[in-house]
Amino acid sequence: MRHLYPLTLFVALLFSAQAMAQVSIDETAPKPEKPEFENEMKEGAVEAEYFSEAAYRAERRAIRNERNTVDLSANLHGSLTAFSESWQASGDNAIAILANINFKHTYKKDRFSITNVASAKLGYNNMKTDVGDGTEKGLWFKNVDELAISTAPQWDMVKNWTYGANIKFRTQLTPGYNARTSKYNGEERISNFLTPGYLDASIGFTYVVPSIKFPLKINLAPIAMSGTYVVDQSVYYDAASDSYKDKAYGVALGQKYKHEGGLSVQLDFDRSWGKDGWLRYRTTAYSFYGWITDITSANQAKRDNLEYEHVVPTLRWENTIDIKASKYLSTQIYVQLYYNKAEVNKLQVQSMLSVGLTYTFKNK
Repeated sequence: MRHLYPLTLFVALLFSAQAMAQVSIDETAPKPEKPEFENEMKEGAVEAEYFSEAAYRAERRAIRNERNTVDLSANLHGSLTAFSESWQASGDNAIAILANINFKHTYKKDRFSITNVASAKLGYNNMKTDVGDGTEKGLWFKNVDELAISTAPQWDMVKNWTYGANIKFRTQLTPGYNARTSKYNGEERISNFLTPGYLDASIGFTYVVPSIKFPLKINLAPIAMSGTYVVDQSVYYDAASDSYKDKAYGVALGQKYKHEGGLSVQLDFDRSWGKDGWLRYRTTAYSFYGWITDITSANQAKRDNLEYEHVVPTLRWENTIDIKASKYLSTQIYVQLYYNKAEVNKLQVQSMLSVGLTYTFKNK
C-alpha cells in the first residue's frame, strides 16, 4: 500500500497542472474616454474701478481744508465796581461790558481767491447819574458800537501781486445819544443804524510782502468810491439851539447819502507770536482821497463864482493787541485814530483796555 502513495500523489499533481493550464487571464486595454466637467460658477463682468464713499468724502474734506482758511475769535470783557453805603471813601457803583466778535474766511482755488471779514463790537457801562431834582439812577450808556463787513475778490497777476476789488461797509447797531441822561430825558439821537453808514468800494492792485515774519498787505486802488449814509433824520436836530443843523456826518440836510470818487490806500498787518499764539497784533490803515469829486466840485464852484473848500483825505487807523493768559483768558488793547474833516475838523481817538473771556478757532 505504501507503494501506492507516490503514485496517487503524482496523479493528483498531474490533474492539477492540466486544470491550471486550462485557466488563462486575457490582457485587456481600457478604452480611452474624455472626462466631462460641469461648471456651476456664474459668469459676470467685473469692473476694474472701485468706488468708496468713505474715501470720496475724505478726499473732498481734504480739498476743502486746503482751499478754505477760517479764523474766528470772540471776546467778552467786563468790569464791576461796587461800594456799600457805609463806604467812607468816595466811589460810585459801575458796570462795564464789552463784546467783540471777529470772523475771517479765505477761499483760494488756482488763481482766484476771496477774503470775507466780519466784525462786531458792542460795549455798555452803567453808572449812577443825577437825572434831576437830586435824584440818582443807574443808567446804561453805549460807549462802543460798530458793525463792519468786507469782501475782497482777487486774482493772481504776477509773483506777490494780485488785482481785484475791495468792498467794505460799516455802521452802528443801536441808537447813540450825546449824554448818559439824553435817552432818559427823551432827547434826540446823534447816531443810529445806517446813521452814519459807510460804504467803500475800490478796484486796484494788492502787493503781499513775501515774509512770514512781516505779513504786510498793501492795496493801491486808483479807482475808488466812498459813500456816507444818514437815514435817521433826527440826528440833524440840535437841542442846544433848538434848530436843525445844515449837515450831519458830511451829508446835507434833506439828503440821505453822499458819494465821492477818488483813490484809496490800505495797509493790513496780522501776526501772532509764540507756539500757541499768545501775542497777536493786528493793524489796518485806510485812507481815501476824493480827487474826482474835488476836481468836479471845484470847477462847478468856479463857474458859479463861489468859494470852494477842497476835499481833505480821510484816515482811519485801527490797532488791536491780544495777549492770552490762558486758553480762555486774554487781555485786549485797542486804539483807533480817525480823521474826517467832513464830520469834525479834529482828530478822533478811541482807546480801550479790557480783560476777560476769549475763544479762538482756526482750521489751520
